[in-house]
Parts: sequence; structure tokens; C-alpha cells
Amino acid sequence: MAATILIVDDEAAIREMLGFALTQEGYHYQVAADGEQAWQQINEFRPDLILLDWMLPGISGVDLARRLKREPSTRELPVIMLTARDEEEDKVRGLNVGADDYITKPFSPMELIARIKAVLRRSAPLLSGEVIEVNGLKLDPDSHRLSVGGAPLEMGPTEFRLLHFFLTHLERVYSRGQLIDYVWGNNVYVEERTVDVHIRRLRKSLEPSGHDGLIQTVRGVGYRFSTRS
Repeated sequence: MAATILIVDDEAAIREMLGFALTQEGYHYQVAADGEQAWQQINEFRPDLILLDWMLPGISGVDLARRLKREPSTRELPVIMLTARDEEEDKVRGLNVGADDYITKPFSPMELIARIKAVLRRSAPLLSGEVIEVNGLKLDPDSHRLSVGGAPLEMGPTEFRLLHFFLTHLERVYSRGQLIDYVWGNNVYVEERTVDVHIRRLRKSLEPSGHDGLIQTVRGVGYRFSTRS
């Protein structure tokens, strides 16, 4: 079944252009002109992905993304921010509030579709394999569940894939570039700074169980998951 994508942008011409590009690729789409309208539609039909403009009347795109990632029912909805802002600090801010990717205007429809496919691919629970348990942390790839002592732990789909990789490659150090290749895929464009953002999210998700310290930063090299102090 084709994915349904919600376009959230206050400019009708941009909504029309994005809708045409999505239709050409076989996607379904809905549109919203502001954050409140988007929130209503999200709760009504639950899209597979949201294209979210940074600058919106009323609630901003950043605030809406933060709200989506705060609510358990919408936390795992993938979000791509659309914006004219191209400063690095703006990109990091967008990623920190929960956006899965970031694309700067103007952009080509080809680039947009490639980003959408990449995010949908990353967000889908495609992992398979045996249940892994390390220091009481239990990860089930098939059911996409994570728990400690029977109590569930919540995290986003990208963080889940990142943790799965770490748990199956204990004690080894990986550079940001290697993590991008292994977790995101080498045919996907992801900035190395994005890895740091997802590492922080992963650590935050593991804080309640006390496992966040097992993700170690190796200065000048990258990251490893280690049960050794």
C-alpha cells in the first residue's frame, strides 16, 4: 500500500508542487495550512510521514514537531522539516526537537523523493533476528520492543535500529561515517552531525534504566557500546 504523506505548509503553491511530486511517485497525500489543522488531520487519519514547514502561522513547525515527539501516540511519526534556514545551528535545532530529516528550500523534487524514501525506509521496523539481552536490556527485533526487567522502554525507530546495531557489535568502536553506512545505509545522505543527535536521543531513552552510560564516546574516533567501565 502506498504511503500517505501530510504536507504542512501555508503556501498553496508549495502544497500544490509537493502534491504533484508525491502523486508522480505513487504516494497519497493530504494537506494542512497551519499547525492546528495539521494536528487535527494527524489524529484523524494518521499519515505515514509529515512534510513540515518550519515557518507556519500560529504554532510554528518546530513547536509542532516538538509536540508530536512528546505525545506517545505520535512519537514515532517520521517528520521531514522544510525550511529556508540553512545555518547549521538551525538544522541541529530541528533535529533536536525530533525531526528525522531536514531539507532546505529551494530543493528539487528528485531530492525530496529520495529523502522521503530514505526516512520511510529507516522508520519501518525492518529488523529481524533473535532476541538480544545485554545487562538486563532486552531487545526484540521482530516485535520491535525494548524492555528492562519486563518494563518497556520507549524510543524512536532510528534509535531502535542504532541500539540494535550496538547490541550486535559490542565493545567495537565505530566512527560516525561507519554508523551512517551500517544503520542508515550507504545510499542515504546523512550528515555526521546527525549521528550525534541520535546518540543523544538514544542515551536519553536509556536513562530511566541506567543503561545510557554503556554508550561510550571515544574521543576523536566515534562511539561504542560497552559493558566495561
